[in-house]
Amino acid sequence: MERKNTFNEIANEYDKYRPPYPEQLFRDILEFAELKANNEILEIGCGTGQATTGFVNLGYSNITAIELGENLAELTRQKFRNKQGVKIINSQFETWNHENEKFNLAISGTAFHFVQPQEFGYRKVFDLLRDQGTIGFFWTVHVPSYIEPYNEIREIYRKYAPQLDDSQNPSLEQIIEDRSKLTLMDGLFKDLKVKQYTWDHHFTASEYISLLNTNSRHRLVPEDVRNELFGEIREVIERYGGNLVKPQAVVLFLAKKRP
Repeated sequence: MERKNTFNEIANEYDKYRPPYPEQLFRDILEFAELKANNEILEIGCGTGQATTGFVNLGYSNITAIELGENLAELTRQKFRNKQGVKIINSQFETWNHENEKFNLAISGTAFHFVQPQEFGYRKVFDLLRDQGTIGFFWTVHVPSYIEPYNEIREIYRKYAPQLDDSQNPSLEQIIEDRSKLTLMDGLFKDLKVKQYTWDHHFTASEYISLLNTNSRHRLVPEDVRNELFGEIREVIERYGGNLVKPQAVVLFLAKKRP
């Protein structure tokens, strides 16, 4: 099962437990794009509409959102059923027939890595943007912590799912460097600007396990192993008082379409 298909199984849980993006991120996109309220926004991989909500709350609701997962698309469609300008399309972005539509801004929240960057991704986005169009792609990035109880939790991962040992993850700096290169590789975009947003999020043990269960890499772990993994992680968090402070980070990549 592909990672990008795992979210559709748990649409309601994804909507409930994923932390929202900071409002300042949306304001920074709008300022960089110099977007007017009636300009058209394309959203790639809207999931349960977290990023959609961020723009709608700021008065920008002329949004066409593409979502591969049928359950995710329907959940988001119901969420915005009273917003006439928000259109949810259940389709794979790579094969979506856009009927020559054009947009002022293309956004994607923790989703564009599932699109083949050169074959379909940036080229298709470039073609869909009007002159002077803007991209604002952003990702939630896991930030490893090396204090307790995270060190104990890391040992549990090494026991049950060593492929999820976060000490092997690329650094935040490496992620930024790699995505920056992809953004500029074909010379389609210019004026790249990268912004980071960091904060601490507080979880109960149950909330943290529920969050992990919405992660695509965790969803690919066999269910019996995943249950053992989550059970021991829960025990550690409960032993440390039942609450966990998790560092959160989102990285935003902004760029302009070349003439």
